[in-house]
Amino acid sequence: MIIQAAHRLPKEIRRLQMASKKTIKSAIESMMFVWGKPLDIKDVADVFNIDKKEIYEYFKELQEEYEQEGRGIVIREVNKSFQFVTRKENLDYIERLCTPVKHKRLSQSALEVLAIVAYKQPVTKGEIEAVRGIRCDRVIEGLAKKNLVAEVGRSDAVGRPILYGTTDEFLKQFGFETLKELPAIEDIEGVLSDDDSDAAAMDSMYMQQISLELPEKK
Repeated sequence: MIIQAAHRLPKEIRRLQMASKKTIKSAIESMMFVWGKPLDIKDVADVFNIDKKEIYEYFKELQEEYEQEGRGIVIREVNKSFQFVTRKENLDYIERLCTPVKHKRLSQSALEVLAIVAYKQPVTKGEIEAVRGIRCDRVIEGLAKKNLVAEVGRSDAVGRPILYGTTDEFLKQFGFETLKELPAIEDIEGVLSDDDSDAAAMDSMYMQQISLELPEKK
């Protein structure tokens, strides 16, 4: 009867029964990695069909090895269960990685120039300045550094001035897949600014002004 029961065991289980100590410890590492939460030694013992005490010793050996090697990952024991956790000394670095970078809100002048470029691209610096009434060299340079606008060619006008257009980063930052998804000019303030801020009202006013003053492309 015992022999017949052994033959009925899945081939994988019987193979694990004959696995070496090194193989079992390696498998335990993989299990902890994919399991996420504390892994109960009983569940692992059932997988290998060996005694819980033996599995417990394997866990303790792994725990000691990780500690001795000073790994960034350590093994924590919780009520006869084991789990991979990060070393507490590395918490500061993890927080730096996981804390989102706060992006500075674009200035009013940057919003104006970006709106002109977005809706009238390709557009020259001269055309932008004609709408705004002031020079915008530094603003364009700042938007280019943020990778929101870029040079896209040269105009056929006298002097062949540079043409500017928006970038893929612009689409990404404002949640668009293509330029066809740009909202109506009167709604753009909802994308560019906080709805409950005083600046939003100012943005709306400027955007509507821009929409009225933008010359039609020939």
